[in-house]
Amino acid sequence: MSLTNETIKQRLTEKFGDQLSDWQEPYGMLTFTSPKDLNLKVLQFLYDDPELRFQFLTDLQAVHYPDRKGEELAVVYHLHNLADNVRIRFKVFTDISKPDVYSATALYQSANFMERETFDFYGVNFVGHPNLIRILNVDEMDYHPLRKEFPLEDQTRIDKDDEMFGRG
Repeated sequence: MSLTNETIKQRLTEKFGDQLSDWQEPYGMLTFTSPKDLNLKVLQFLYDDPELRFQFLTDLQAVHYPDRKGEELAVVYHLHNLADNVRIRFKVFTDISKPDVYSATALYQSANFMERETFDFYGVNFVGHPNLIRILNVDEMDYHPLRKEFPLEDQTRIDKDDEMFGRG
């Protein structure tokens, strides 16, 4: 029997009930959201379940939604079942003032550098990470550059020719 999005959703709903929400299928990829304190339980279930077997973490990143008060940062996991060639997307949201999310490094070793990069660029604190330090930016940076807290360009610059940027 082939693994379908309906089967995955059914297995997750049986285990976690209505704690999982925001079920979508953009471009055929099952996507859902969980409370951030359940992220490891959901990941462990997806990994261990003999039918689901999502044992490869393809990607982990964050997205900053400045207009979503109390859940400004989303941590997004892309998981892959290699046996059935099925991919899913799993999201957890956290408050930007206390961006603590449990680390998935004990389950997926590939999460190590991805979590460090997400910490570096977005400031997500992965609780339990073995070495959560900046990976690409200098240690002296006191901000996280991919948050949408800064203007894209300096409006005070006078050396720019607006015509070259299609604004003239």
